[in-house]
Amino acid sequence: MDEKVFRVPFGPSESEFVEKRSRFISHLWPVETEEEAQAHIREMKSKYYDARHNCWCYLIGRNVMRYSDDGEPQGTAGQPMLKVFERENVTNVCCVVTRYFGGILLGAGGLTRAYSQGAKDALVAAGAATMGLWAQAAVPCTYALFERVKLEIAALGGVIDDTEYGADICLYVSLMADTVDALQKRLTELSSGSLKLEVLDEEYRPGPREEVK
Repeated sequence: MDEKVFRVPFGPSESEFVEKRSRFISHLWPVETEEEAQAHIREMKSKYYDARHNCWCYLIGRNVMRYSDDGEPQGTAGQPMLKVFERENVTNVCCVVTRYFGGILLGAGGLTRAYSQGAKDALVAAGAATMGLWAQAAVPCTYALFERVKLEIAALGGVIDDTEYGADICLYVSLMADTVDALQKRLTELSSGSLKLEVLDEEYRPGPREEVK
């Protein structure tokens, strides 16, 4: 995982499926501290107090990793869930998969697949966002170039936050800081040097929602 570029859940999510009559309910949250993660885990244990198992894991940053099989055979629940997020390069995440036992044993392999699916389904439902240094910039634009400039911003993964209309147009955009120069180069080419963007601020934050497959 890159020190500065990694992914986080875009938001909280919930998912559910049934495997051989066992009901698996997954919950996922973005978290920044162990205290947040543990509070979510306690909440699920309280909410689903009558479930056979409330298995969980969380990752914070690069080094904090915790998980529990909560009574399932060792290595069949918490760790497989954790590995889902590691494979997807996602951190600052807490996930609880609750199991209501359906009376049919799944075996170690079946449990590992089920808990992995629970974590993955929750992540797919939540989506992910790439953390990085983002710039907020004011991008001047003529009406004639409006649609083209929007395409150039989108091509660099930028997001238009607001649009101000007047004699000309000013787009307020968010984009990864390392793409600012590329956008300015395209503006220069499109306008023969007349359009110059202004960086208003920079901050380390998640970007737009990305689909997880």
